[in-house]
Amino acid sequence: MANTRVTRQRQAVTDLLAHHDGFLSAQQLHAELLAGGQSVGLATVYRNLALLVDAGELDTLLRDDGETLYRRCGRSHHHHLVCRHCGHTVEITGPTVEAWASRVAAEQGFTDVSHSLELFGRCADCRSERM
Repeated sequence: MANTRVTRQRQAVTDLLAHHDGFLSAQQLHAELLAGGQSVGLATVYRNLALLVDAGELDTLLRDDGETLYRRCGRSHHHHLVCRHCGHTVEITGPTVEAWASRVAAEQGFTDVSHSLELFGRCADCRSERM
């Protein structure tokens, strides 16, 4: 994040996200920061999340209810496999998806196409808990 000072609050948000496996909401992050003794407002959490997303340091996921979730991810293009039960998230790549998206876009006369893909299911740990 060039020309952006790393504040104590931004570092706290970054550190917290670095230790989580799945996606978290701004409210969940805020609650965990407060529980950990950090003095930070919810608006500050949202502001820092927006900066980190703009800098390409976080991925976002829009839940069915409209709430945005955040996760620290790799910088290369990837997709996510997310457990519906516990939120465990795995980064996946899929050349077949890229080829399909490019083909469909070209067939329809589209250029400069991007995409986002998340797959949802139940991870092995949660599947075994259910049995």
